[in-house]
Amino acid sequence: MHASALNLLEFDKIVEAVASYALTPLGAANLHKLHPLTDEGSIRRELAITTEGVRFLEENGGFELQSPRDLDQILHEIAIESHALSPTHLLQLSTFVESIERACKGLAESKGGPYPALSTIAKGCANWERECTEIHEKLDINGQVADNASPELRTIRSRLGRQRNRLRGNLESYLRGRDTAKYLQENIVTERDGRFVLVVRSEHRAAIPGIVHGSSSSGASLFLEPLSTVDLNNEIVRLEEKEQDEIRRVLLLLSSMFRRRASDLRRTLLTATEVDSVQARAAFSRATESCEPRVVNNQDLELKAARHPLLMKSVLDRLGQSPPERSSVEPVPLNLTINPPTQALIVTGPNTGGKTVALKTAGLLVLMTQAGLHIPAGRESRLPVFRTVFADIGDEQSLASNLSTFSGHIANIVTMDRLLALPALILLDEIGAGTDPVEGSALGRAMIGHFRERGAHVIATTHDDSLKSYAATTAGVTCAAFGFDPDTFAPTYRLAYGSTGRSLALEIAGRLGLDSSVIEAATKLRGNRETQLADHLDQLEQDRQQLNELRDTLRRKETELAQRSTWLSKRETKLQQLEQQNLESLKETLNTRVLSARKEIDGVISTLRNRATSLERRATQRAATQEKPLSTGEHGTLRAETHAALTKIADSFRNTTAVAATAQGLVSEPKISIGALVKVTTLGIEGTVVSMRKADAEVEIDGKRLQIALKSLRATGQMYSSSEKRSNVEIHVKDQKHSLDELNLIGYRVDDALSRIEKHLDQVLMSEQRTVRFIHGHGTGQLRQAIGGYLQAHPLIKQVSLAPPEEGGSGVTIAELRD
Repeated sequence: MHASALNLLEFDKIVEAVASYALTPLGAANLHKLHPLTDEGSIRRELAITTEGVRFLEENGGFELQSPRDLDQILHEIAIESHALSPTHLLQLSTFVESIERACKGLAESKGGPYPALSTIAKGCANWERECTEIHEKLDINGQVADNASPELRTIRSRLGRQRNRLRGNLESYLRGRDTAKYLQENIVTERDGRFVLVVRSEHRAAIPGIVHGSSSSGASLFLEPLSTVDLNNEIVRLEEKEQDEIRRVLLLLSSMFRRRASDLRRTLLTATEVDSVQARAAFSRATESCEPRVVNNQDLELKAARHPLLMKSVLDRLGQSPPERSSVEPVPLNLTINPPTQALIVTGPNTGGKTVALKTAGLLVLMTQAGLHIPAGRESRLPVFRTVFADIGDEQSLASNLSTFSGHIANIVTMDRLLALPALILLDEIGAGTDPVEGSALGRAMIGHFRERGAHVIATTHDDSLKSYAATTAGVTCAAFGFDPDTFAPTYRLAYGSTGRSLALEIAGRLGLDSSVIEAATKLRGNRETQLADHLDQLEQDRQQLNELRDTLRRKETELAQRSTWLSKRETKLQQLEQQNLESLKETLNTRVLSARKEIDGVISTLRNRATSLERRATQRAATQEKPLSTGEHGTLRAETHAALTKIADSFRNTTAVAATAQGLVSEPKISIGALVKVTTLGIEGTVVSMRKADAEVEIDGKRLQIALKSLRATGQMYSSSEKRSNVEIHVKDQKHSLDELNLIGYRVDDALSRIEKHLDQVLMSEQRTVRFIHGHGTGQLRQAIGGYLQAHPLIKQVSLAPPEEGGSGVTIAELRD
């Protein structure tokens, strides 16, 4: 990437803002090296790592890396052979590596995992449990070497304690002695040059034999070491020197533990650096409400709801800056698109309308994406990978180089042309400005055409009407304009594609306070041609807006019709499937019962045969013995039993088929009427009803008429016809036994409730009902939200609202269906 483009687009400020989220000096230093990449695979990998970091922070709250402020000094000292770190530095280093270990172990145990990229980074952390335990055992929380740091140190300090007690007792004898206390200036023992002394009056110097180690500022007191304590003091000094030597030895030993594992320490610190860098990028993403854009391998450039990060309060606060004057609290989202065959976008519009900000936004978000950073834009944003990004923005006048504003712009463009490598993005602000308008306009058109021919993406801003016309009439070039309020001429910062826009120089000058007489004079000087052109442009803009509104309305209605058509098609298919399933189920039930009835009839026949054989045998026996023959009553009993068995089977079969049909809810029971074809269930034959009485019917069967009980007849659903019999199935929708105007869903889970709503709406659509109340109660609100979302998305629902307070309030959702 060209350095001047990075500077003009202020990429360094983004880097600074990201680095401000680092928890360690190592992470901050690494983030300051951030730069745009040009390899698509590397860019995708870095973006995925940032996304993973965001997910980790959202699920787990972050890392607790505890880095000392003077970490660089500690690492410098640890690299010096035979140098012992101070107890404070050892404790800080120990705490730091422990926090790194905890962070890395936490990745494996954290919520929302797995985190493959972060886990791979965490594998670089070495185990420092032994070293940290050793340090905490030998150093106390105050940064002092503990007595048990070594046996030698314990012995030395024990001897020191005894010697100091002996010395203190000796000196205190001078304080208590009547012969010596009177010579003392103060009744205390103090220390001078590392030796314990008495404070003696100057005039009594010779009263106590000893060594003078100095005097007070007034000269009235002397600091005297009695001769009797010299040997004790000498011994204490010697032991203190031995103590310091042993402390240095212990500290050197503790320092050497890290020094011996220099490669492990480097790996651990590198792990901390990478983890910290990822969490800082993720924290920046969350603070700016950014997301990962789609990196595409074609030339589509689409930024949806894009915002310039350096206009966002969260970023400015990190940089310690204030928002620009006249800026809103947050930048207005911008939609910017360049899709093949379009290669160039010319942006127009009023002054201070947002053209330059749009240019910078596009360039900066491209650089951020290629640096592995999330961008403040919609998730549907798509960006290609550019090898070079160039920008010519602002006043390039240079007195040192003897360049005018125009010359500075041309010098930049010459550099772009020389260093251009595809794919490339070129940003040109106020192209062709700074010179004769006619020549500048021609040069601007030629430059855009030149870079297009070389295959680059071009985004340019202009106020020039010729360039607007060029964009409107040239294939591969699109024009877009920032809008303005027609009443106040204030910019809306909304970009409208296909619009040539107006600069509104006179209107904006008036809004900013320029004297009205000057505005009137300028209006007259502008000339009739320019005025007419401006009026035509206004009319064209109004026509364009009306056409856009009409197009949007038609698209919306087309979408609604398509959704309704799809829904009806699915509903028809579903009903057909349901009908087929019900018919098949009914058929299966009837077939099963027929088989069962046949078995029962076979059983009755078998029983009859056995009874008949038995009766015949008995009759033969009676005849042989000349007994009285069998009575007709016995034959009648057999006939009655047979009739009862067949009637029972018929009733059972009739009841079963009726229940099966009723259970399906779709096939209604045909009525028996004169002329109807019926089936005699007791005989299994069909006939035609000729006449009917209260409980009987006269049925014609094969030309013969029989009186048969109505309960033994079953209508087939067909009427007698002289033509050939047809097999018909009539499907009837059963009457609703409950009201359709409301549905109680209290106590149901979301999935079950939505399923019931779908079935209920199916029934409502078959009726004249157009308003339905869904009762779900208050609860946690989860069921209410799910029902509301489902109804809002339903293509046949016109309006969704909560009931009035007196009718249930937020515990009831009311849906109004379309006509």
